[in-house]
Amino acid sequence: MTTDAIIIGSGPGGSTAAEVLTRAGWSVVIMEKGRNHLLDPNDLTKPAADYSNDEIKFISRYFLGPDPLIEPRAFRRSAEEGEHTHVGEVNSIPTTVGGGGTHADGKVPRFREEDFGLLSIHGPQEGAHVDDWPLTYEELEPFYAEVERAIGVAGREGANPFAAWRSGPYPMAPGAPMYGAVLSSAAAEKMGLHPYEAPTAANSVAYDGRPACNNCGYCAFFGCPIHAKGDPVALLTKTMATGRADLMAETYVSHIRIEGRRATGVDYIGPDGVERKMDAKWIIVAGGAIETPRLLLLSGMEHPALGRHLMVHFQTITVGHFSELRLHPHKGRAVTHVHDDAMVQDERSRAAAAEAGLPWIRGGLVEHSGGGLPIMEARHSPWGRHHAQTMRDSNLRDRMWAFIMQGEDLPYPTNTVDLSPSIRDVRGFPVARVTYQPGPHELAASKHHGKILQSVLEEMGADWTIHTSSPGVSYHGVEATPVPESRHVIGTARMGDDPTTSVVDRWGRVHALDNVVVADSSVFVTSSGYGPTLTLVALAARAAHHLAGTEPS
Repeated sequence: MTTDAIIIGSGPGGSTAAEVLTRAGWSVVIMEKGRNHLLDPNDLTKPAADYSNDEIKFISRYFLGPDPLIEPRAFRRSAEEGEHTHVGEVNSIPTTVGGGGTHADGKVPRFREEDFGLLSIHGPQEGAHVDDWPLTYEELEPFYAEVERAIGVAGREGANPFAAWRSGPYPMAPGAPMYGAVLSSAAAEKMGLHPYEAPTAANSVAYDGRPACNNCGYCAFFGCPIHAKGDPVALLTKTMATGRADLMAETYVSHIRIEGRRATGVDYIGPDGVERKMDAKWIIVAGGAIETPRLLLLSGMEHPALGRHLMVHFQTITVGHFSELRLHPHKGRAVTHVHDDAMVQDERSRAAAAEAGLPWIRGGLVEHSGGGLPIMEARHSPWGRHHAQTMRDSNLRDRMWAFIMQGEDLPYPTNTVDLSPSIRDVRGFPVARVTYQPGPHELAASKHHGKILQSVLEEMGADWTIHTSSPGVSYHGVEATPVPESRHVIGTARMGDDPTTSVVDRWGRVHALDNVVVADSSVFVTSSGYGPTLTLVALAARAAHHLAGTEPS
């Protein structure tokens, strides 16, 4: 069997490429390593009913995959630590039909103009390969607009004073705000910050045949039971409705077959455990910034930049406790408000950079977020006769409020993804080994902006606050895990015009191969401080339109 394109991975990037190509008349086969819980197996043009508000199922039992016991990763902070210091879960994104889009809470901000020209605007940083992207915001804007309409994004034009220009309004107005976010936004405004309603791929009204969000509170890390989150279910159902796509779940691609400058197809293992081959005119890799370099390395590809410049967003987490106030974080979407001020240079951030001996620092998008979920609270509350009263008091959930800053990581060549020399997955293939540690920029930005966020919580009325990070940095002799948990993975196959310093070109095509395209966040040159999803989706749409010779609608 020969198809026009094999798409490896069914997450936001792969599903976007599939939708654009099938709309243009291409035949595609989507190969997904994980199980299908997103689409109805009897009618792949409709969503399934496998999701539920079940904390144990999603958080503890790896319902969306991967199970780290059979598909682990290896981790170390640096090569000096030896082969690895940890084996197991390492910043994993769901391995399932729909990929990372299934568990995300749906925040989909655009990058701003300066995010594509960091080197030109701000200059270099020692030890980091900061560079400009080979495209501009203006070039990507039509694709941002197209995918916002396709997946359905709720937001308010003009609400964010720092936002890049838009060619049109959001498809939907924002949904209802969380009660805690109303209070934290008011406190942030008093401190001179600029909170606004987060652009979210969750319907605020019925849209494109899917219902409005019912604000059940189970967004982050959960599949939406009513499919109010549009990314990627909207794109996959449209793809399957064309009749030009085959979806192969529980199908592991082990190798891209290469002859000279062309890929001829792939080797894959299906759910029956049998290895087979399939030919295709094009191969589109959309496995994410850890699994994509792993597959390219397993396929024998070599390039000095392949697997390098891994970025994960250094998260600054500031939490406040409110003994006299219930914040009801279980009512609403996981995050309804954010602010961008940490992404914008001001006198305070310049002074903090100078104090740290750096030319500049940039933080990231700050999420206004509630406390934990009920099972988490129960597990961390003291057992015994007072446990029930402790749960009713809800000090770890209903009385907590948090700011989470998705701090911009710089692209350090020492932060890498390669193949583990000794650890194998359940099928016998080398797993990905992640080598990562934050640099001076990330630590300085976290320290500076963390203090500001603590002051906002105090203005809000917190009786105490704490400050931590992911990956963890040890404070006061307390050890914290160095393994990132952001669920953002970026870089490792950066795009550029120079084939000696970049893995793919400005369209995502691998420089060394004429018919292999990467359609995920691997291609990012820098991470910005915004979630990567909408930008990787826009890039995937741009790449697919380029292949098909079509224009965004």
